[in-house]
Amino acid sequence: MSRRVDLAVVGVGYTGLPLLWQAHTAGLSTAGFDTDPAVVARLNAGRSHVPDVSDAAVRALRAAGFRASADPRILADADVVVICVPTGLDGDGGPDLGAVRAPAGTVAARLRPGMLVVLESTTRPGTTEELVRPVLEQRSGLVAGEDFHLGYSPERVDPGNPRFGIGNTPKIVSGCTPLCAKHCATFYGRFVDEVVVAKGTREAELAKLLENTYRYVNIALVNEFARYCAGIGVDVWDVIHCAGTKPFGFASFTPGPGVGGHCIPVDPVYLAERAAADGFTFGVLAAAQRANRLMPGYVADRARAMLAERGVPVRGARVLLLGVAYKPDVPDTRESPAAPLVRRLRDHGAVVSYHDPLVPAYAVDGVGVPRARDLPGALAAADLAVLLQDHRAYRPAMLARHARLLLDTRGKVAGERVRRL
Repeated sequence: MSRRVDLAVVGVGYTGLPLLWQAHTAGLSTAGFDTDPAVVARLNAGRSHVPDVSDAAVRALRAAGFRASADPRILADADVVVICVPTGLDGDGGPDLGAVRAPAGTVAARLRPGMLVVLESTTRPGTTEELVRPVLEQRSGLVAGEDFHLGYSPERVDPGNPRFGIGNTPKIVSGCTPLCAKHCATFYGRFVDEVVVAKGTREAELAKLLENTYRYVNIALVNEFARYCAGIGVDVWDVIHCAGTKPFGFASFTPGPGVGGHCIPVDPVYLAERAAADGFTFGVLAAAQRANRLMPGYVADRARAMLAERGVPVRGARVLLLGVAYKPDVPDTRESPAAPLVRRLRDHGAVVSYHDPLVPAYAVDGVGVPRARDLPGALAAADLAVLLQDHRAYRPAMLARHARLLLDTRGKVAGERVRRL
């Protein structure tokens, strides 16, 4: 079923596929396991489903022997197995550790002596030692650090970032034992410029949570600044610009309609949940969560106020959302703040549509949001347009020219009919 390969990745998505490509460029043989048959078929046909990896790159992988499969037997003869599955929240809004437990069990059934297993999925501290290790050891009968090697290395993929990729982003690695860490560092050192060895797996797990919680908290701060500045008639975008000229002691963050993506709004939940179990409360994080969760409602209220100024009741008003992806120039809508905004506007009776050049279909709570294709025409027809995401395709002058009324949550557009967050 399988062939001997240097690296097999579990979860060939936004993290797994770039990892496979970077390993390939260093001469490693690769394979991929994914439970989504559509992803498998697309990859084996030489087509990419990830913006940062081109179709040509996938064809090069295939020419070198790469194969994707939904059959886990493809993992059996890999020297290294890296788990790159996305981790999210369960139905109650808590960490979904089943997203890690299931692939760990899949790997355990194919674990053999000498194999290196690395978890890259973002998770709460202790997951590698307390969840993954027992699953691997109990189901295989092998011992980590003796029969096989186990490590944690947090992914640092930034979709759409043209400057930093896997090869030139420092890679944190760790192991359940010093020998595990050494094997992990040696593996990544084959195709990453700089490897940073953490003291242990929990330090590495927490490093990722700190990175993203830092961003989350600072986004909350500027979101509150935006609400305060709007209330007193101050341009928050000019405030941020001026503060950003300081060459030390300040890092610029910008406000927006909310926090989206597969990491920033999710990772703090993993941190807070584990901290609570350990008897600790992150007060700053709790305040940041409250501040960020207010933003979609605040944007909806601003939209209602702008319509009211024009004498347009929100019930029945045509509202066009521009950009429902969670970040610029990517097609990913996971945890996008567009979703809670759509809910608020629908609750108020607005007729909501969207335009996004990268998202062909969008639904909230199972109800499709109509997609506008003719942007100038849609802008002219809408009572209000809301710029949620500043894709490159959205030229500020064009938006200002065609929109009857525009709420800009990204501070990009100027004009008489434009209001900024």
